[in-house]
Amino acid sequence: MKPPISKLPHVGTTIFTTMSALALEVGAVNLGQGFPDFECDPRLIDTMNEAMRAGYNQYPPMAGILPLRERVAEKVATLYGRHCDAADEITITAGATQAIQTALTAIVHPGDEVIIFEPVYDSYEPVIRMNGGVPVFAMLKFPDYRPDWSQVRSLITPRTRAIMINTPHNPTATCWSREDMEALGDLLRGTDIFLISDEVYEHMVFDGALHQSVARFPALAERAFVISSFGKTYHVTGWKIAYCLAPKALTIEFRKAHQFIVFTVHTPSQHAIANYMALGTHNELQHFYQAKRDFFLSQVKASRFKWQPSRGTYFVSAEYAHLAEFANMSDVDFAQHLARKFGVVCIPVSAFYHDAGDQKLVRFCFAKRESTLAEAAGRLMKV
Repeated sequence: MKPPISKLPHVGTTIFTTMSALALEVGAVNLGQGFPDFECDPRLIDTMNEAMRAGYNQYPPMAGILPLRERVAEKVATLYGRHCDAADEITITAGATQAIQTALTAIVHPGDEVIIFEPVYDSYEPVIRMNGGVPVFAMLKFPDYRPDWSQVRSLITPRTRAIMINTPHNPTATCWSREDMEALGDLLRGTDIFLISDEVYEHMVFDGALHQSVARFPALAERAFVISSFGKTYHVTGWKIAYCLAPKALTIEFRKAHQFIVFTVHTPSQHAIANYMALGTHNELQHFYQAKRDFFLSQVKASRFKWQPSRGTYFVSAEYAHLAEFANMSDVDFAQHLARKFGVVCIPVSAFYHDAGDQKLVRFCFAKRESTLAEAAGRLMKV
């Protein structure tokens, strides 16, 4: 029997899986894949137990339980001034990746073009291709990674179906400004182009800055799927639970796809998060992760790396091209060398480019206990 014709012939094991496996193999400190190594708030576990014992163990509504959607609507209204209908404009999803998949499935037809910004989270391009779409790459250029709106305008064609954005941005740890959002609004005015906004790090914006959610801008929000993650916000990435906010007409199409991709999402988690959101702990996240960023950078300040600014997310990148003994190494080779020789795992930033563009940068995750960060920093100081 012949093997199937692959829809993703150039996709193999992701660098995240590879580097996490290497961390286990060599006993390295894993600052690669983006997940915390500390526990969530015990109160969240308690609310999960209470939900299960209360009998919330069967299928919930396809779109998610209404109390959770109402909590999301309250948060969006409070933070961004957008009043949305919890019944018709919010859908609970099995993680942000599923929400991205569903939004693209809902709107992309074979041959449609979708503009994405590189470096880019690795799920965007494959999902576009699986839906018959064509990814079109706009560049966020090193070192400041600001969007070039004249370039974006030049990429728009009659076949452009959507633009995907991500702020705060993984892997560059940059945040789009209000001016960026207004420029995007000007560019989209008078078009039928949709917008997919990945905002899973919305509560991790540092140094007093505001997260410029698409939800703040009516001209953008009316054409947008806005996606965020409870897993990122509440340190429970393994729960795989998120949401998508979109106008009613877009939500109707989103849910048509959602019901056949996953149908619905783990019931006790929804009840647990709905009850936990009332505590408002997401408002503490900015200071929590800024303290971790500052601690880690203080520990590696005297290292030989050049550290890039981290204005959001829980990542920071380091340059190594100026280190003569490593200057000829690709970032993939350097990341593997760093793991095997010095015992710290990171992610090569070339993994976020479709053509493996190598800027001699590696990304570290600081969503870790201080003891983990201190141990990793001590090893990095030996480079």
